[in-house]
Amino acid sequence: MKNRMTSPVVFFLILTTITFAGRVHGQRIYTLNNPAPVGRSLTIFSDSTITLGGWLFNNDILVFVYPGGQIVDNAHKDRIIYNSSTSSLTIKSATLEYSGVYTLTQINNFTVKLDVSIQVPITDVTLSAESTNLVEFNDTAVLTCSVSNGSSLSYKWLDKNSTIVNGGNMQLSNQNKTLSIAMVTRYNQGPYRCNVSNGLGYEVSPPLNLNISYGPSNTMMTVMPVKNAHKTGSNISLSCSTESSPSAMIRWMFSDMYLNQYGQQLNLENVNESNSGNYKCVCYNTVTLRSSSASTMIRIMDPLTAVAVRQTGGPAILNELFTLNCEVTGPVDSILWWKDDHLISADNTKVFDMTNKTLTLSPVQLSDGGYYRCQAFNLVSNMTSSHYAVHVNYGPEMLTIMGPNVVKAGDNVTLRCQGDSVPPSLYRWYFNGYMVSNMSEYITPRLTTDMSGKYICMAFNNITNKNSTAFIMLTVIDPIETVQIEAQTNPAIEGYPYNLTCNVTGTVDHIYWMKNGEPLQADNRTVFYMDNKRVMFNPVDRSDTGDYQCMAINALGNMTSPTFMLLVSYGPDMPTIMGLNAVKRGNNVTLKCWADSVPPSVFKWYFNGSLVSNMSEYVTPPLNKDMSMMYICMAFNYITGKNSTASRMISVIDPIESVQIEAYMNSAIEGDSYELTCNVTGTVDHIYWMQNGEPLHADNRIVFSTSNKTVMFNPVDRSDTGDYQCMAINALENMTSTPYKLLIYYGPNMPTIMGPTVAKMGDIATLSCHAASTPTSQYKWYFNGLLVSNMSEYVTSSLNKDMNGKYICMAFNNITDKNSSASIMLTVIDPIETVEIEGQTNPAIEGYSYNLTCNATGTVDYIYWMKNGEPLQADNKTVFYMDNKTVMFMPVERSDTANYQCMAINAIENMTSTPYRLLVNFGPETPIIYGPAYGETGSHVVFTCDAASVPPSSFSWWFNGSMMTNMSVLNAGPLSLNMSGEYTCMAYNHMTGKNSTKSMMFTVIEAIESVMVYNNTMPVNHSNFTLTCHVLGPYDTIYWKKDDMYLNMNGSCTASSTYWIEKNMLHFTPVTVYNNGLYQCVATNKAAHHKSPYYTLHVNYGPLNMSISGPVSEKQDTSVSLICSADSQPQCDFHWFLNSKSVPVGKGSVFTFLARKGNEGNYICEATNPVTNIALTQSKTFALAAQASATHFVTKGGLMFMGLCALSAHLLFL
Repeated sequence: MKNRMTSPVVFFLILTTITFAGRVHGQRIYTLNNPAPVGRSLTIFSDSTITLGGWLFNNDILVFVYPGGQIVDNAHKDRIIYNSSTSSLTIKSATLEYSGVYTLTQINNFTVKLDVSIQVPITDVTLSAESTNLVEFNDTAVLTCSVSNGSSLSYKWLDKNSTIVNGGNMQLSNQNKTLSIAMVTRYNQGPYRCNVSNGLGYEVSPPLNLNISYGPSNTMMTVMPVKNAHKTGSNISLSCSTESSPSAMIRWMFSDMYLNQYGQQLNLENVNESNSGNYKCVCYNTVTLRSSSASTMIRIMDPLTAVAVRQTGGPAILNELFTLNCEVTGPVDSILWWKDDHLISADNTKVFDMTNKTLTLSPVQLSDGGYYRCQAFNLVSNMTSSHYAVHVNYGPEMLTIMGPNVVKAGDNVTLRCQGDSVPPSLYRWYFNGYMVSNMSEYITPRLTTDMSGKYICMAFNNITNKNSTAFIMLTVIDPIETVQIEAQTNPAIEGYPYNLTCNVTGTVDHIYWMKNGEPLQADNRTVFYMDNKRVMFNPVDRSDTGDYQCMAINALGNMTSPTFMLLVSYGPDMPTIMGLNAVKRGNNVTLKCWADSVPPSVFKWYFNGSLVSNMSEYVTPPLNKDMSMMYICMAFNYITGKNSTASRMISVIDPIESVQIEAYMNSAIEGDSYELTCNVTGTVDHIYWMQNGEPLHADNRIVFSTSNKTVMFNPVDRSDTGDYQCMAINALENMTSTPYKLLIYYGPNMPTIMGPTVAKMGDIATLSCHAASTPTSQYKWYFNGLLVSNMSEYVTSSLNKDMNGKYICMAFNNITDKNSSASIMLTVIDPIETVEIEGQTNPAIEGYSYNLTCNATGTVDYIYWMKNGEPLQADNKTVFYMDNKTVMFMPVERSDTANYQCMAINAIENMTSTPYRLLVNFGPETPIIYGPAYGETGSHVVFTCDAASVPPSSFSWWFNGSMMTNMSVLNAGPLSLNMSGEYTCMAYNHMTGKNSTKSMMFTVIEAIESVMVYNNTMPVNHSNFTLTCHVLGPYDTIYWKKDDMYLNMNGSCTASSTYWIEKNMLHFTPVTVYNNGLYQCVATNKAAHHKSPYYTLHVNYGPLNMSISGPVSEKQDTSVSLICSADSQPQCDFHWFLNSKSVPVGKGSVFTFLARKGNEGNYICEATNPVTNIALTQSKTFALAAQASATHFVTKGGLMFMGLCALSAHLLFL
């Protein structure tokens, strides 16, 4: 648009004389609506008023402004209005031609520009398609967007609520007016909408849907009930589903032959084995001319009818073989064994045959006792037998005897014999080769010393046919009767020897002495004689005083004497005198004398060589100056015959009678000098001064006279105010005057005014005046030269603006005749009444701008903003306007969600708004799916969907195009193979109008039903051994664990064993005891790891390290026990042979016989391991002992000596 002014020559001359300044920051032109709609008026405002310059449009002059007037271009006079007071430019009924760049210039000052757009509003947006009926993967859809009116248009396409981006099979053309979708799919059905916008707004077309034919695809077959096999006589339902539009025609096939069956469902009733086979459903779409099928295998079999446990062979005996059989009626796939309702796993003592029908305990252990059941399985049923009780017979073992080893002569003894045995054992007792009882408990007759010896118990089990023996040694002795301490007849005096003797009636092995309940130890003064019967103190000391006892001990017991009190006499030591050294004339003195002595001493007092008292305490008569002298105390002990003396010197002096402070008659005024005098009646050695109870010290103001009688303050200070005392002192006593109150008059100092400097209009202000002064000052208040109060506190009337000004306080002291004044400025202002935050009516949505406004009623100097209680700072997206009244978020973000407050402040107060909760809506973001990628048939899985969103999104789950649930959690199961596929989670936010989706692939695989560990041989040390992992169901891998630790899949080698893994077998070549432990095999697939029950491996070995313990000789008719031992797993069977005879003379690890001529010879023990079948022998020669044995004691004294030795060894550990 090119227009010219009517006087171009004038403008030419003006322009040739003008120099334009560059653009100046801080100046601006703006409009309230940009873009602006066509046909409406548009005003461009300026921050500044120009006096010499003008408006230009696209570099053409519209208005020229000069001092006192302006010139408007003739071509625009009908449409342009210039406001000289504001320099604004208004365009009436704007047309599209007025879009362009507007420039405002102030010559030699600034130039500012604004780009203005005039646009036509959008109306009647429509959407059309070349064809709406299309076939998936065959056809292309073409959609066109049309507009009746509008300018500066922008096109955006929507599929449902999602924006379409150019790319892939979606192509935009013709300035985005046309959308082409190549090779459409079922997911391209829409609805589609076209959003047309310009700077004035937008309009969205009505939705358009495409009818897309597709399928059949994702064909799946479901069998109900879901089973690997079905019982004969069952009813089975087969369902076929497929994705197809229009709906597909479905036909059924069995074993590749078409059935006369159509539709989604096929029902099989009362099935039998002839119904086993492959079933298929075939789907056909008559529009797409495509087909799809799905198939499954159905297996039908008979169920189990009976299961029972039967025993084979004899009863269960410890360390012997025992077998149970599981008898089943019906087809069997697998058998499990249970004990006490816990699953039994094979180990080195529990062996199953190949079919698991036979369970062998080899050998039987005590832990094998319990209730057994077997459980049989096939694919359609399982059945469990009733309980079968197994009782383990064993023993006798661990034979123990309870009873004493030492007894007093004349007593009876009860000996009890007990052994672990099932069934309970039979018992017999033997003494000196004779049976004395056939009960487990044996009570002896009254004992004599001849009845000391070995008592033997034998236990016998009539089921296991085993016996066991044990013995106890019994010793009979005489008791102690009395124990007494005997002392010397003369008293014990410190410094002389003294003896105590312990007299005992009865047999004694040892004597111990005690003092005050503690053992008495020998030292250089304390000596024991006569086998500890006598103790000598040489010499005795006062510390030996105490309670003494002696204890007599023999093999049977001990006895302690009654307490004997030993009292040692001593002293007297040097006396101690208690009493005064100095006393006032006319007073009495009490002197006390004490000396350490046993028994207590007698005392005598002497003065000037004369006896004045025979008591320990002496009270003098009233004293005078002549009685100042030495007083002597003597102590005497009539038992020890000793005495001791001490003395005390006493001085008698005159007392102090009175002490008083005297002061000047005139008042003490700060800055003048002042004196205090201490007047004393009586003898005085020194005078001390105190202020408020603390010592008073001289300084540059405080001066004492030579005798301290007078103190002078030069000058006196207010700090000298206080209670004064003087103290007079002599050698005997001191006396303090009554307090004298010294009051210093001073002041007034400069007053201090307390009260507000700023107050709200209508309030009452209180001004308080205080000045340091003694006595208290008088006060007067002045305002504008007038007296308004004669009190220290001035309370104003209700304040108004006229009461602004200076308030003066004057203080006056009528004693010091001084005054002082101070002032305060008071300003009266209006209060803040309300503060409130106002938000926009529309919700805050992330990505868009949003304003908060602080509305305050009353006078406000400044506004502060807070977010969650912390100051809100401006940044590149948070901007404050209108003196901080408005805060704009450009744009608002989710992090802006918070509690906001604004604080309005003036000179006297501040007020904070109530919190305004700004909630920013956003999302949903791309969902996150939690759940497995694989699952097993028959199991359940849980998928959880989550997406960041405010408010929280609503969720829906889709599988193969169909919605499964409208919750965030999807529970799927029991799983079948046709449930594999793509699972999609969609999150939708109803506030932002946005949605987001996430998909995952999930695969269902055949389940692993059971995992068990089996072995077919017994594990024997240094022989080959194999464990087999039996898995029911398809699996990917197998690995092994020992003691819950992974075994190296490449094999492992230790110092003594090697294992290696082959497919599902773990080979030990060879197995050793180092391989003992808990084994598991773990079968894995993509969905889970399945562990077998624990298999306990105990490797059988031995016998090793065989030995025989027992005597090589004994006296005639003495009971002899030989014990045979060997290291073995399980325990060995032992047999005894004498002198190479082929017939055993006994069995069991212990063989007992009497020492007789016929039993002499070479004893051979044969140990046989019942599992390894290895046998070892060991021999020991036994002969009768000669009569003159080195260890034989022919007297009772010898036997007593043995008992004493045993008892002494016991006492060493007490």
